[in-house]
Amino acid sequence: MVDQQPAPEPVSTAARPLPSRAVIQQHWRDAVFLHWRVDPAEVAPWLPAGTRPDTTPDGASWVGLIPFVLERTRFPPLPVVPWLGTFVEVNVRLYAVDDEGRRSVVFRSLDAQHLLPVLAARLGLGLPYRWARARAERAGDVVSYAVERLEGARPRSAVEVRVEDGAVVGDPLADFLTARWAMHVHRLGRTRYWRNEHEAWPLQRARLLRLDDGLLADAGFPGLADRAPDSVLYSSGVTTRFSGPS
Repeated sequence: MVDQQPAPEPVSTAARPLPSRAVIQQHWRDAVFLHWRVDPAEVAPWLPAGTRPDTTPDGASWVGLIPFVLERTRFPPLPVVPWLGTFVEVNVRLYAVDDEGRRSVVFRSLDAQHLLPVLAARLGLGLPYRWARARAERAGDVVSYAVERLEGARPRSAVEVRVEDGAVVGDPLADFLTARWAMHVHRLGRTRYWRNEHEAWPLQRARLLRLDDGLLADAGFPGLADRAPDSVLYSSGVTTRFSGPS
């Protein structure tokens, strides 16, 4: 008899309570979600052991390029860390489900402005953070980001979108791509599972005005940025909390 893998947990815009106390809290704002539909076979080689590509009902997996502004980091019960300040982060992420059916985000890269948190997250958490020069601008309904990595081949990315009126509610694809309550991280030969929680993302659709990106190719997806993303969303932001890994 062949063992069957459990079905993935349901997609929900409401987070379950954390299994233990929060160890990290941050506010994420002005998030832009660019996503491309890809064959799961393109994603599978980049996922940690014990996970497989998570797919939408049409059988597609997805690659995301998400710039946002990170601020107000604290390590509860301590107050906000003053020297971290406010900075831009841009991540390339994939979507996975593990052998227990738990859905997650898997990061291929995370580019951020501040060197100290980059080094701390890379060494302490095993996340693929990279030091970068970055900026964010907002003029009315136009939101733009620019980033240049200061390591390796120094790939760049520039994203500009126009935010549209009206909330996105009850959209299964938008929920699949944004309602993610965990990340899988491979560190020291083991895949760890980190839970997070926050209020439901306040989502709006956006129109892509500009994309000039090298981060996707550097993350193992050459040519992906040459075609228009299949989903473009925007969120004003959320305050998120992480519990420790299991």
